[in-house]
Amino acid sequence: MGSGTKLRQVLAKNGLVEAMAAHSPLSAMLAAEAGFDAIWASGFELSAMYGLPDISLLSMTQHLDMMRAMGERSGLPVVADIDTGFGNALNVLYAVEQYERAGAAAIVMEDKSFPKVTSLIAGGRQDMVRIEEFQGKIEAARSVRRDPDLVIVARTEALIAGLGQDEALKRAHAYAAAGADMILVHSKQKTPDEIESFVKAWDGKVPIALVPTAYPQMTVARVRELKKVGLLIWGNHAIRAAVGAMRKTFARIRKDGGIHTVEADIATVDEVFDLQGMGRVKDDEKKFLR
Repeated sequence: MGSGTKLRQVLAKNGLVEAMAAHSPLSAMLAAEAGFDAIWASGFELSAMYGLPDISLLSMTQHLDMMRAMGERSGLPVVADIDTGFGNALNVLYAVEQYERAGAAAIVMEDKSFPKVTSLIAGGRQDMVRIEEFQGKIEAARSVRRDPDLVIVARTEALIAGLGQDEALKRAHAYAAAGADMILVHSKQKTPDEIESFVKAWDGKVPIALVPTAYPQMTVARVRELKKVGLLIWGNHAIRAAVGAMRKTFARIRKDGGIHTVEADIATVDEVFDLQGMGRVKDDEKKFLR
């Protein structure tokens, strides 16, 4: 069974797929341990892990290799954030082929120009491509996928760019007509009002995907009430949690002149060993090292 099929089965069974962002195999394993349905292979998180801005600096190879490793180690379907598809429709042909081969359950592609600027930055450049151009990219993605269950998610940044709900709906309908399996609509408003208005106005046949990063009041219960949302992505909480925890720990060690005050508040070495599978390593040593 392909990973796209697994993702679609979760959606059919639960009515909603919850994907947690990850930036490494370890963070993906922790998301699986917590019970999430899928992994969001976040371009923002991976850029941050490399200490780089999210402006299309990472290569496809860097993102692809990490996405593959996260899927393999977590066992969860991976929703791959491929930004603008690494170029035009011809680049999309190659990218989708590679991501499907690497085990992606879904790819999410947005309608901004390449190179992109991260969506939530204040005053950031948010240049959009023409609707027809992005339809060609969706059609390219559909044409090259081998498994019809690979989920193609078209992401419109019309609200992010300040173009309004009518333009967002126009683009969403056009992308669904081009063959997108799902529409992701993004907003940087601090409340869910703009997104809820869009979802209520949506009369298309494909489900909606949301990334409620800027409007944390959007709970799972509230999403389910909308009835049209199929994918809920917790978009950048793994890297933010990691940054916060490391900063606090590092500062305490510097302040206290040692590690004696932090030991009780961080994971034990044995907990890390468990995540690494060291118990199995010991068993295999007994079986096979002679």
